[in-house]
Amino acid sequence: MNNIDMNDKPREECGVFGIYSKEIKKDILKTLNYALYALQHRGQESSGITISNYKHLFTYKSMGLVSDLFSSNIPKDTEGNIAIGHVRYSTTGASKIENAQPLENLFRLGQISIAHNGNLTNAEELRYKLEEEGATFNATSDTEVIIKLIARKTVNNFIEGIKETINIIKGAFALVIVVDGKLIGIRDPHGIRPLCLGTNANGDYFLASESCALDAVGSEFIRDIEAGEMVIIDEEGVKSFKYIKEEVKHYPCAFEHIYFARPESNIDGINVYNVRFQTGVLLAKKNKVDADIVIGVQDSGTIAALGFATESKIPYSIGLVKNRYIGRTFIMPEQSSREETVKLKFNPLKHLIDGKRVILIDDSLVRGTTSKILIDIVRRAGAKEVHFRSASPVINSPCYYGVDISSKKELIGAKLSVEEIRKEINADTLEYLTIEDMLEALENHNYCIGCFTGKYPTEIPNKPSADKTC
Repeated sequence: MNNIDMNDKPREECGVFGIYSKEIKKDILKTLNYALYALQHRGQESSGITISNYKHLFTYKSMGLVSDLFSSNIPKDTEGNIAIGHVRYSTTGASKIENAQPLENLFRLGQISIAHNGNLTNAEELRYKLEEEGATFNATSDTEVIIKLIARKTVNNFIEGIKETINIIKGAFALVIVVDGKLIGIRDPHGIRPLCLGTNANGDYFLASESCALDAVGSEFIRDIEAGEMVIIDEEGVKSFKYIKEEVKHYPCAFEHIYFARPESNIDGINVYNVRFQTGVLLAKKNKVDADIVIGVQDSGTIAALGFATESKIPYSIGLVKNRYIGRTFIMPEQSSREETVKLKFNPLKHLIDGKRVILIDDSLVRGTTSKILIDIVRRAGAKEVHFRSASPVINSPCYYGVDISSKKELIGAKLSVEEIRKEINADTLEYLTIEDMLEALENHNYCIGCFTGKYPTEIPNKPSADKTC
């Protein structure tokens, strides 16, 4: 059998969630279940939870989806007042239970559990130093480096050790931690990975990678955790600290809005749906073409296609029907090709396409393999012309902050010109959203756009890790 990756898009590595209540909650498992389901798009390889009941921490992890975790051997009568949860993706070689999160440890001062979204750019250096000092590692994740550092830096209390640790680690990180009767949330100095805070009518507090998870548990959004901020939630409420002394610019990841996040989420005050719709509007303004229908590649290309259709006055059509029972990876017989698997995932509505000039819109064009197959599917359905539009700029550089683009060699935009890519994917025309228009859609805030420019908000290693894992 052959496990074929159905999606050649960049993949976010993780999503995190946390809850704090002054009272023991009998329904804490339900809350965690709903929240992690809402974040499932951020990680589908493993998931896990840690629950505190004032006295002890209990951690449960499973490979697979959130449904696999909650159908496992978690006692159904589990109660608690503090909990964290995690969903995870990994890259090659790291898909194993040892790397599933949260990671729990027992220190001299007590238990701690941590969940992490992001990627440390100095993880290898820190791991080597810790090993020289006698530390042993059971997994390959950056999160284990963080928890080992906290152990080294904790002398009198955990908060001091955590603060010292987060001033040592570099890169992208959004952390949720349960320790010493507290829920802690931390965002890296540039705010590359998202984290937000919410509350409900009972006075419970929540932390989440995206606001959609707050919606799922009936929480009201309060605010985004700021870049370089640490919040400590306990029986006295929410305390906030800026843990960095120098002023640094906020550079959230642009791809959160372009592709990763759910459309109903708001990140750093900007609604994801609105950004995607506006990318389509701007594509239509700059790239006029005579056509009969606009088709969006489901799901993340749909909203940009709606924006394009609205601005261009060219009718929007579903065009391609997505089989939602096929995940991002699909087990097929050895002889099966990527073309066969993509055809299983997308089926054309031939009567809508036949004889038409089609504008096909996707959120991005990364490796080019799936785009080429989709164009072929549309042509075989009878399209006279196929014009491909990418609702993001040319991706030509790797990511060092928790996305599985580890090298330029896998990126078609780093190897070929736009005209060469057009020929490779067999499109009649090909246009990308410009960087300037993308930033306009993002309301011109500072963003990390390193995968489009090769310029990054932090120092980067000489080479990206082949096994980047949060």
